[in-house]
Amino acid sequence: MTMQRIISKSRLDAFASVFVTLHPHETSALLHSSSCFFFILSAYFVVLPLRDEGAISLGLSKLPGLFVGSLILTLIAAPVSTLIFSLPNLSKAKALVLIHRFFSVSLLVFFLLWQSSSIGYLSKLESVSHLESLDAVSSNAKEDPKAAVDQGSTANSADWGDHGWIYVSVRIGFFLWVALLNLITISSTWARVIDVMDSESGSRLFGFIGAGATLGQLFGSLFAAGMAFLGPYLLLFAACLMELAAQSSKGIYKEISRRPEELSPLRKADSDPRSGADGQTAPAAKVPSPRSSTSIVKPHLWAILDGLRLIFSSNYLLSVSLFLWLSAVVSSFFYFQKVTVIAMTVSSSLGRRRLLAEINSFIAVFILAGQLTLTGHILSVAGITVAICCAPFIAFSNMIAIAIWPTWVTVAISETIRKVVTYVVTRPGRELLFTVVSQEEKYKAKVCIDVIVQRLGDASAAGMYKLLFSTLHGRTSTVSLYALPVCLLWIATAFHLGRRQAQLAKLSINPTS
Repeated sequence: MTMQRIISKSRLDAFASVFVTLHPHETSALLHSSSCFFFILSAYFVVLPLRDEGAISLGLSKLPGLFVGSLILTLIAAPVSTLIFSLPNLSKAKALVLIHRFFSVSLLVFFLLWQSSSIGYLSKLESVSHLESLDAVSSNAKEDPKAAVDQGSTANSADWGDHGWIYVSVRIGFFLWVALLNLITISSTWARVIDVMDSESGSRLFGFIGAGATLGQLFGSLFAAGMAFLGPYLLLFAACLMELAAQSSKGIYKEISRRPEELSPLRKADSDPRSGADGQTAPAAKVPSPRSSTSIVKPHLWAILDGLRLIFSSNYLLSVSLFLWLSAVVSSFFYFQKVTVIAMTVSSSLGRRRLLAEINSFIAVFILAGQLTLTGHILSVAGITVAICCAPFIAFSNMIAIAIWPTWVTVAISETIRKVVTYVVTRPGRELLFTVVSQEEKYKAKVCIDVIVQRLGDASAAGMYKLLFSTLHGRTSTVSLYALPVCLLWIATAFHLGRRQAQLAKLSINPTS
């Protein structure tokens, strides 16, 4: 049995080494991290078209309100997830398993609610009057795309009164819950990953881990596109995927904790004094951020506020928060544009679900190719500053393109380029920002930044979009121009943050210098 395990591990080492430079002790953590993200993203993209279609059925004018509701729910849920990681009798690995399993069960609950709420309302979803308005907009799109987009925004302003309160409540709840699932599970898993990897190993391995997430997006999107006719039954499959994510998360640190004799010399060879034999961060040897925080997590009620306390007491973490807030604002503008065009172009509920899934699949192919071939090289050669500045530059260009050519083709191309750059280059670089902070900041501050700040950005964008939409009298095609100053501020913040992270990374390797 031992010999078989050695042979099996050698094969896994050989497979992973094709894509990344890998040390033997990193294999288990790398493959379990990648597979965990695969299952999380698969589940998310299986249900994402169902979520967006449910939101469209309530009316495009209601989307900003849904984003604000998502913020409120996040403000409640994020401290709870932080508290779970602060419990003294619960290890970080077990806490991560519980979070994934909780969302798995919640998807089963939403399946039952969706089924019960859909009875009696299917005919209203495909009402004749609604289809006629959409067909009129689609025909106008061939003559004047910009006018068609603006007209489509008005044509899809359905009223919640068209549906029963159960139908509306379930769609609203599901929209908010899926957004929460995406943020909480991904942020918590990344917190665990960066706790067992340092800045050097992260530069080499985060691309491969991100490729697992992209494979999940590709698989989930293809499955959702091919099985769109299943409707809410996709929730059952997504629940199974989240349980598999829970199982995979158990092994993210298993290899490190069980093989101290291998890890120790390798760490010495890599000149990394920050990790002990058990894979946990050694606080005394680490220079985390502009302020050192090496205190042990306190198991009291106020622990849920520690994340915010750590953020406001660190200029570095405040800069990270600003960077993510600006990113969320710009991404939300893109989301509103995409949904508006699709709602205008496709009249049927099934068609919209299938188109949304196909777009996600198309994007995932390019992201996967880039993550397997470019991410590690870009982060190692160009550095983190270039990596996190790429997305703001692309966003600035895309906003101008959409304002000039507000067609579904432009939206599709812009969305593809933006997401490829984000997930191939900027997102792995963003995770490297947290490799120079303390363990407490990783598990508390990072969750608050990734979750609460993300939702604050979404809600801010929703408010600005709704204000601009009403001020411009529904001319959606010109809204993107008002996001250009946000992109410029995002570029400046990214440049400052990248240079600061590089300085802190050098200090953590040579603390006496």
